[in-house]
Amino acid sequence: MKLSPSVSIEQAETGLEYINVSNKLCTAKIYLQGAQLTEFTPTDKKPLIWVSNEEDYQQGKSIRGGIPICWPWFGVNPNPDWPIHGIARTSLWRAEEVKEQDGQISVSLSLPMTHINKTFWPHKSRLVVEFILTSSLQVRLTTTNLSDETITFSQALHTYFPTPAISDTQVDGLQGAKYIEFGEGPFDQNELVGFARETDMVYTQAADTQRIITPDGIIEVGRENSSSCVLWNPWIDKSKRLSNFADDEYHTMLCLEAANVMDDSAVVAPGESHTLATTIRWV
Repeated sequence: MKLSPSVSIEQAETGLEYINVSNKLCTAKIYLQGAQLTEFTPTDKKPLIWVSNEEDYQQGKSIRGGIPICWPWFGVNPNPDWPIHGIARTSLWRAEEVKEQDGQISVSLSLPMTHINKTFWPHKSRLVVEFILTSSLQVRLTTTNLSDETITFSQALHTYFPTPAISDTQVDGLQGAKYIEFGEGPFDQNELVGFARETDMVYTQAADTQRIITPDGIIEVGRENSSSCVLWNPWIDKSKRLSNFADDEYHTMLCLEAANVMDDSAVVAPGESHTLATTIRWV
């Protein structure tokens, strides 16, 4: 892969490699393990991505924070022995291409399917993620069906967002959607969503843009080819059970995830592609 002057390959203390981006518009880090972005900060603005202070960046473990890629299933598989949230977020991806023009940097990575256990994913396919970095961030996850049969899968871009105070944070733009929480529902979402307990809402029929209203400002989150999304905060009790997560860190984060889940699962015909995309920015 040919790098640009603003892009370099670095190594964490644990040996994990990451792509480091720094130019006039932003700074970012993307780990090759999981193709997981862990930092995106527009110049002269606060970070748009949250990572736990307890994260230790170990091989074979998904990073607690950033944007884990959940693919080709979201959550717990019907086979409970299979890894939660799929196989992409702990696999080693290959850096494919870096492009830089007029301050915009595009970084593409692919998941080598020869490394994937066919028990989990027997289909011929190609999976590529592209990060488009300016003063905003766009992530585009494209699955191409190279087989002779239609493939169906669920997925999510499991984005962790920062807030200085979850109790003073709200999410706007989910009104009119339906949600399931803790296996119950669907319920109608009629108002802004606040946080005063554990939140694990899976939304369908959702508008393509939401706004996270925090004491530090408003984060706009858009989606493409997705009418479903997931809103999550572990709150007090679950925080104590999570790995690589301090007991009090639920105060400073939330997840709002672009997804293709439930009735919105991706269905891709032979020779076709599906791209799940999300765009985030400070308003």
